[in-house]
Amino acid sequence: MQLVTAVDVHALLDYPFLIDALRVAHREAPPEGQHLIGTEPGGGTNLFVTLLGWKKDAAIVVKMVGVFAGNLKLSPPQASVQGLVAVFDAGTGTPRLVADGEAMTFRKTAADSGLGAAFLARDDAETLLVVGAGGLAPHVLAAHRAARPSIRRVLIWNRTHERADALAAATCEPGLQVHAVTDLDAAVPEADIISCVTMARAPLVKGALLKPGAHLDLVGAYLPDMREADDDAFRRGSVFVDTRNGMEGSGEISAPVAAGVIGWNAVRADFYDLASGRHPGRTSADEITVCKNVGGGHLDLFTAEALMQALERRG
Repeated sequence: MQLVTAVDVHALLDYPFLIDALRVAHREAPPEGQHLIGTEPGGGTNLFVTLLGWKKDAAIVVKMVGVFAGNLKLSPPQASVQGLVAVFDAGTGTPRLVADGEAMTFRKTAADSGLGAAFLARDDAETLLVVGAGGLAPHVLAAHRAARPSIRRVLIWNRTHERADALAAATCEPGLQVHAVTDLDAAVPEADIISCVTMARAPLVKGALLKPGAHLDLVGAYLPDMREADDDAFRRGSVFVDTRNGMEGSGEISAPVAAGVIGWNAVRADFYDLASGRHPGRTSADEITVCKNVGGGHLDLFTAEALMQALERRG
């Protein structure tokens, strides 16, 4: 059995490679998947999540990660997502490898959003707004730039402005303008792509402010009481998801459905539809696209398969 460290995960799964691997994987039938979210005893806010993806005659992938938001406030800070991804042979159940869970989660989540941008964002998108400056933020920034190399300007907003400043300072590259901003409402109309990676319980992005042709990538709201964008975003935008499996558990979509703003049939396509060509994706330059990154064990499986391919390529 092989152990793959976080350093190796990040080195092997560069975003152009991983986004393309996810695109190819979505052309096949979805693998079997299950998930379990465990809540902290005594009413605490911490979670422990187990996700399973099973592809017959290929691999079984189990991800076990804790989500401990308070870790960032420790001294010294610790990652809020920690755990392991284990890969087993689908024919015998034999363990094949174990990889760092935080690195695998960051890579697969960001690449999933990058694939959404590749499907739905305008080819000439120039300005990216990242809402949130936690551990996932630099990864979605890199993944969107891999999907849309036309990006020349990045805006970063975070409730704690110092963290947005720190991320902006760490993202200096020739030909790329990066700015930490304090006024989210002023930044939204400037952005061609907006990627939200927060733990927000109330909407942050106002749909009325989205510019024509914008692409809104919503990552954070994985529980029914979480939201990153308001109802206007769903009124104005064409709604897509990476997967329909489990989308009911996200407040991002279930809340506007419950309020009668949209119906479940407002979801135009998922990534299987887009990858196979069953849906064309964006249909006009002015269309606003809203994509909910639901996630799931199938993505951990696809990412683990890509990791094994990269390991074989490296020899």
